[in-house]
Amino acid sequence: MRALRKLAWVELKLYVREPIGTFFTLVFPLLLLFLFGTIYGNEPSEFLGGRGSVDNSVPGYIGIIIGTVGMLSLPISLASYREQGILRRFRATPLHALVVMGSRVIVSSIMSLIGIVLLFLAGRAIYGLMIPIAPLGVILATALSAISFFAIGFVLAGLLPTANAAQVVGMALFYPMMFLSGAGLPRQMLPDLLLKIGNFLPLTHVVTLIQDLWMGDGWNLTSLAALAGTLVVGLVVATLTFRWE
Repeated sequence: MRALRKLAWVELKLYVREPIGTFFTLVFPLLLLFLFGTIYGNEPSEFLGGRGSVDNSVPGYIGIIIGTVGMLSLPISLASYREQGILRRFRATPLHALVVMGSRVIVSSIMSLIGIVLLFLAGRAIYGLMIPIAPLGVILATALSAISFFAIGFVLAGLLPTANAAQVVGMALFYPMMFLSGAGLPRQMLPDLLLKIGNFLPLTHVVTLIQDLWMGDGWNLTSLAALAGTLVVGLVVATLTFRWE
């Protein structure tokens, strides 16, 4: 436990010193909030089922934070460690692989939490963002979503040999997913074909699960099952593909 705390503390300091990762986790979602909040405001809209634009969008922005950390920051950093021989040096110490992976989960969770809190406070203070109808449910759904995407990140880190490869593949997977899932734009704006494609994307289920609980519509069992399945499969594959070098 002591080794886990120390390694997590070092990893957290390294994360904060990395401007790109910090920007996309903490700043980019706020830019989206201010941009679309300024354009559309937060008045109830029939197009959005009587919801305000900010109320409807913030669960999606939370999904962007989770996806960015899970599919970009985490696999890029681990692939970089392997490429630079850092993981090989870790292997020569008493550190277990679970400590290395656990430290990344802790750091990713902390940064995701900070980004989500900043997003909520800004939305609440500036646009009157509604308080979630089921706050405990939103917290649990966010935690499940984050862990599921961290599992995806570990899979990418295990399969991709270099940091550049992790960055390219992560961006190629994440950014189309962001626009098809309702995280970047309301899904109501998408044509039927893209809606059907989006139904198979894990980020869609993150947005749907959090959004339904936020608005008081209860647990979406389809999205819950999809993310739970993603977590289980991701953990199994990540365990099989983890490599020190």
